[in-house]
Amino acid sequence: MRFATAASVLALAMPATVNAQESSETANEGGIAQIVVTAQKRAENVQDVPIAISAFSADTLRERAVSDVAQISNSAPNVSLDAGTPFSGSSAVLSAFIRGIGANDFAMNIDPGVGIYLDGVYLARTVGANLDLPDVERIEVLKGPQGTLFGRNTIGGAISVVTRKPGDTPAFEGDITTGRYNRLDARGYADLPLSETLKSSITFSIKNRDGYQKRLPYQSATPFVTERPGSLPQTGYETASREGSQHEWTLRGKLLWEASPSLRVTLGGDYMKIDQSSMSSSVLAVTTGVGGPFAGLAQNNIPGTALDVVTGSSGFFFGGLYNFCIGATPTQIAARNAGALCGVRGTPVNPATNLSALAGVNVDGDPNNNRLPYDNRWVSTDKDVSYATGNSFSNMQVYGFTGTLDFDVSDTIALKSITGYRNLRWSSGLDLDNSPVALLEPSFSLSQNQFSQEVQLIGNALDEKLNFVLGGYYFRETGKMRDFVTFADGLLQIIGPNDLKTKNYAIFGQVDWRLSDLIGVTLGGRYTHEDKDFTGGQSDANGFNYKLFNCPVYGEPCQSILGFPVPGQPLRYYVAGVQKKKFSNFAPKVGIQLHPNEDVMVYGSWSRGYKTGGWTTRLSNPLPTAPDFDEEEAESFEAGIKSTLLDRRLQLNLAAFTTRYTGIQLNFQQGVSPTVQNAGTARIKGFEAEAIIAPADGLTINASLGYTDAYFTSVLAQAVVAPNPFQAGTMAGSQLPKAPKWKFNVTPRYRLDLGERGVIVLLADYTRTSSLWNDTERTYLLRRPGLDILNASITYRSPSDNWELTVGGTNLTNTRYIVTGQSQAFGAGLIYGTWSRPAEWYARVGVKF
Repeated sequence: MRFATAASVLALAMPATVNAQESSETANEGGIAQIVVTAQKRAENVQDVPIAISAFSADTLRERAVSDVAQISNSAPNVSLDAGTPFSGSSAVLSAFIRGIGANDFAMNIDPGVGIYLDGVYLARTVGANLDLPDVERIEVLKGPQGTLFGRNTIGGAISVVTRKPGDTPAFEGDITTGRYNRLDARGYADLPLSETLKSSITFSIKNRDGYQKRLPYQSATPFVTERPGSLPQTGYETASREGSQHEWTLRGKLLWEASPSLRVTLGGDYMKIDQSSMSSSVLAVTTGVGGPFAGLAQNNIPGTALDVVTGSSGFFFGGLYNFCIGATPTQIAARNAGALCGVRGTPVNPATNLSALAGVNVDGDPNNNRLPYDNRWVSTDKDVSYATGNSFSNMQVYGFTGTLDFDVSDTIALKSITGYRNLRWSSGLDLDNSPVALLEPSFSLSQNQFSQEVQLIGNALDEKLNFVLGGYYFRETGKMRDFVTFADGLLQIIGPNDLKTKNYAIFGQVDWRLSDLIGVTLGGRYTHEDKDFTGGQSDANGFNYKLFNCPVYGEPCQSILGFPVPGQPLRYYVAGVQKKKFSNFAPKVGIQLHPNEDVMVYGSWSRGYKTGGWTTRLSNPLPTAPDFDEEEAESFEAGIKSTLLDRRLQLNLAAFTTRYTGIQLNFQQGVSPTVQNAGTARIKGFEAEAIIAPADGLTINASLGYTDAYFTSVLAQAVVAPNPFQAGTMAGSQLPKAPKWKFNVTPRYRLDLGERGVIVLLADYTRTSSLWNDTERTYLLRRPGLDILNASITYRSPSDNWELTVGGTNLTNTRYIVTGQSQAFGAGLIYGTWSRPAEWYARVGVKF
């Protein structure tokens, strides 16, 4: 019924692909303001671009309290943006999906499926892609494959963030915001012209907010011991009393030199630092009682080993093995050949880091070495309370430089150059098990830098009936990532050094030809070539495989028998040497437009996009070769209508699409390891509608409706996940993750002019989203139900328009849902997730002069 109501609201018009806030001047005139975008590398009214685009102006973002990229998700149909991915622990990581295509990971070996661009510079990593937005002029969300003009890894779409350019006169805008959880934010933007031809601007932003999940000490009637801090390998050992906090600051600057009427040079730089606790985490289920292959019954084991190969379930997975070790007698341990598994944690390879044995500590008569079992007591009963004691930090430093040169070769041809460099340093650590037990504690570090150069030749001919863009692109990236993941109090201690290098070059072009007043056509294409080098070095500091097979020699002959591939490195899972891959792709686009009049455009298009492949890095067993995955591709057909009617009081746009999605790269949980593989083929079809209505002076209503049906048509045998008590599984016909079928948003805004007493602006923002799956295997407890989210604010502006006061609230219905999470039901022995933020109030004072 909710969606029937939503559809009736839009029945007047069908959709729009623009979501724009009118300026106050336009509202008084009774019309809807135009938004100029650069989706086709040239400035155009968004209504003239034959692409489904949601565009957001700076005023819209401010009034809707949007401060980072993820927060525009509710306002854009068929778009899912989440701050954070499974076990990243960082809200600076962006999980971006458009029309069912994207990526839900942060590892450096996995490329995003939605391209994020800052002032024309592509951001290669999902880490740091959830940008702060203190000085944004607009955000453009382009839907569907954008391979022709934007390139690889925009197979789902692109999000372009455009910051403000320096103004001609001195000016300042700033605001201070307070709110729940001791929130205190401040930001400011200043135009500082240095001469008639040299102008500058500077922006700052500071965000501080306490976490909404408290860490409390666990109260036990009996004493227990835990590992001392620093005894298990991690990136760092910082903890926090609250999780889900925000402590960051951003600084940006621009310098614009108008060297001549035909030459403009813009230099920009930005720096952001984050130093805060990790994202919150709650345990949704404990599954340590599920039978697994480790320490099985003797009759099921390979003789002399602790591995059950007969049933695969008479023993334990890692969480259950931990419980067995601490609670079993020496006789019981010996009966399952598990003496080595439950013995000293560590190996003779690095004896200084070894930890004491877990065997029988709870039944040896000594209460001083007892350990807490991992059982149902650790299922979180309060979303905002945790008993975790391990790592809790998310630290990032990122800076970048941009140089843009615009040169008018003639009245009809312009040359543009965009040079970009970015440097990223990130580390994160989190405790996912809601307990003092180190059952699942990952931490990571990433250092990455990238350089890109793009050249565009933009022009028109035939009295502006023919518009074209030709260009070349070069991209280089290097990075180092280090994974440290502790399972079951050190029974498995994964250490994963991974190095990646990428070089990419492309040539592209697009021609838009208005054949007549009625008909226009578009032809475009992009050829891309990419070289990737990868070196993996994942290993297990506890030598679990040696202990599982009771092989006491950490070297030959045990190393070869167990399949460890690198001589002299008995614990290394990953093969030695540099892995290499080459990718080449041609992404074409063909379109046609009909213009029955100047206010209506009907368009259709066919396009292709692709995302490069790579290597799976998260191994928990040695392999003789480096496991890799191939590129994925999408072929999409789209048809739409864009219209501006009733003397600019009504803007109605509609887009319908169907996409064939092949070679899909998705994360699958294999034991404890989330691995990437090409899952199969999917069909994605749907439509989106957006409308802007200005029925009366001062009143504007933005509304949108999106529908996506994204499902597998075939799944490769190795990627099929059978239904089980915890999961619906992955198979032909199952729904893709992060793809709700329906999303409806309505945002009424009323501007009340009080004359000499100022202006009051009332704003409500309501979003209804149908259920979605957060993971590929469709874990029931991670499933996000249908949601109703309501935000609202009231703003008073002074008569001089020099200051304003806003009071508002986000998530006023206190709707809580799982943002991200992971099933370790058949690994560590738990299912965990991050709950969304609760209801929050805020008050903001802004000034400008």
